[in-house]
Amino acid sequence: MSNVVAQAQAALGARLRELRRDARLTGRQLATGCGWHPTKVSHIENGRRRPSEADLLAWCRAVDNTLVYDDLVASLRNLRSMYLEWRRTLAAGHTHAQRQIGQEFRDARHIRWFEESIIPGILQTEAYARAILTGCLSVLPGVRDDVDAAVRQRTANRAVLRAGDRRFAFLIHEAALRRTVGDTPVMREQLTRLIDDIANPRLSLGVIPLSARWVCPTHGFTLFDRSSVTIETISAELTVTRPSEIAIYEDTFAAMNKVAIHGTNANTLIDNILQTI
Repeated sequence: MSNVVAQAQAALGARLRELRRDARLTGRQLATGCGWHPTKVSHIENGRRRPSEADLLAWCRAVDNTLVYDDLVASLRNLRSMYLEWRRTLAAGHTHAQRQIGQEFRDARHIRWFEESIIPGILQTEAYARAILTGCLSVLPGVRDDVDAAVRQRTANRAVLRAGDRRFAFLIHEAALRRTVGDTPVMREQLTRLIDDIANPRLSLGVIPLSARWVCPTHGFTLFDRSSVTIETISAELTVTRPSEIAIYEDTFAAMNKVAIHGTNANTLIDNILQTI
């Protein structure tokens, strides 16, 4: 279990402990009321055992508080889905994953995406995407090699940038624009594409200069409306759905947007980088 999942499971256990204490029940009394061995209560409360939805219902009935059941179930389901190993997700290949990503974009109306080391996937050219996906394969042994089809699907996902009433806001760190992915021709094409994208009225593209004031520690993330945040790590994808956590990412994006440059200034910076490669 990842540290992130372990912490979330422990938090759920702590919440259940509070409900038990508010009901003035001991762990043994709650276990008796649920028909469980006493150690099950202890293991759940300390995050060592993940409860089932049936366990949550029994707990709520034992503490005479079924009003919180739906919220607890939502936390449990979030716990199940928040951490997906890439080796498991990509077992059917990158193409399937790209289709899922495309559907997430089609389902959302307001997408905010920050990257500090690479160009956001939906803005990537075919050559840049090929270099990125090939690199991913090199560190994920056992994953099906379907890069050609995956690149085509990722490129097809770009259609959402000009369809419907969606709004996109991208923030890219200058370092991502200067890092060579693939080779020089690949980077030239990619940076030229970004300049074209700046002119798209459906999206906002901001660049955080290397000289910009440091705001806070961060990592790449994507906000889908105000309903979820996805974070990609080397080994897995995390999904955050708790409103209080989503608010933190919204505030972080807003703070970084204040130190980013947009429009003509961003265009000029990208063009200057183009002239140096």
